[in-house]
Amino acid sequence: MIASQAIVANKLRALLTSLGIIFGVGSVISMLSVGKGAKQEILEQMKLLGANNVVIKSIVEQSEGKVAEKEEDKNKGEKKRFSPGLTLDDAKSIKEVIPGVTDVSPEIVIDLTILRNGYKRTGKLVGVERAYFSMTDFRLAQGEYFSDLQNETAAPVCIIGEGMRAKFFAQEEPVGKTIKCGNVWLTVIGVLAERKITQENIKHLGIRDYNMDVYTPITTALLEFKNRALLTRKMVADASRGGGVIDENDETPERKNYNQLDRLTVRASSSESMTAISETITRMLERKHNRVIDFEVEVPELLLRQEQRTKNIFNIVLGAIASISLVVGGIGIMNIMLASVLERTREIGIRRAVGARRKDITFQFLGEAITLCLAGGIIGVIFGVGLSLIIQKVTNIITIVSPFSVLISFGVAVTVGLIFGIVPARRAAQQNPIEALHYE
Repeated sequence: MIASQAIVANKLRALLTSLGIIFGVGSVISMLSVGKGAKQEILEQMKLLGANNVVIKSIVEQSEGKVAEKEEDKNKGEKKRFSPGLTLDDAKSIKEVIPGVTDVSPEIVIDLTILRNGYKRTGKLVGVERAYFSMTDFRLAQGEYFSDLQNETAAPVCIIGEGMRAKFFAQEEPVGKTIKCGNVWLTVIGVLAERKITQENIKHLGIRDYNMDVYTPITTALLEFKNRALLTRKMVADASRGGGVIDENDETPERKNYNQLDRLTVRASSSESMTAISETITRMLERKHNRVIDFEVEVPELLLRQEQRTKNIFNIVLGAIASISLVVGGIGIMNIMLASVLERTREIGIRRAVGARRKDITFQFLGEAITLCLAGGIIGVIFGVGLSLIIQKVTNIITIVSPFSVLISFGVAVTVGLIFGIVPARRAAQQNPIEALHYE
């Protein structure tokens, strides 16, 4: 009670004394909220890419060297190696041969025009197997997944994303209806639940907006739309006229891309085995592709975990720097309380003369220090939450204020008040009552 009255009597001084605690608590809360938001963002990215997944991407074969002076010099030297590219046979071999692999999902992405009821838009048709949806954590909003029979018979069916449903089936139920992809009509058998994907994630992770995709069995995509592993009559005819994919002088990526699949997603049995599995896959594919580097193997979870560790270190450093202001605030409180003891020496003498014990004086001044830190802690919590919201709005960085960060910051503030209030309180209690009464 006496401690509160003393603080109220000197409001401005009390506020200035608590500034270090206010900014310290606010800074710690905001820094911890940034760290919590970064962790949540990494977890969301892992969900998008799938946990324990190893991704194998097909690429156009890389080559380098000096330009030959004569055209015929191109054929000199080592004979060009042949590679079948990334194929369904690779997917089968990985699943059957490599231990620790629980599932493999091939994928082919085709850009085309999607048409229905006089409305059209460009989009992506994605050929996949049923395992793809569980490996990438997709959920159905309605309908059903592909059956084994539909995959084996290359049935003209599809599953659409929520964005496609909103574009083409806004006023009706999509399941059972047809939609034209390229020159093929596909029957919709399911609609995927909407996935929250930010433009930042699309750019950072190199992924698509899955809500705007149309999914069909991989066999349907290869049979009805595109199979780069096949030599068609059209390709032979184009080549005979001096064009087509057989023309070795054509350096465009699409013409040189002979990979049957665009990528393979491999599910590992545990996160600990992913590195070993990725290395084994690399060696296997190098042999199967005759040492031609037309693929790349990535372990998204390991890359994201490394990014998370980097962010954690960064946040710990920032949190430590912010915590220094709490210590500075505590020192400020101790200095002000020491000055207060000097100013109130006569008051201390009067209280001792009327019967106050040393411990009463100690608790009075210690109570003032703790009350200052409590008030500063409360204001600091409000300041920290507000600062976190401002950071999120201005910088688009996700921030999450957790109860743990509030409690630990508030607890540290009270502890600082207790520690730095002891010295002034003890000095006040040790005043000689007679000398204190005569102090001017």
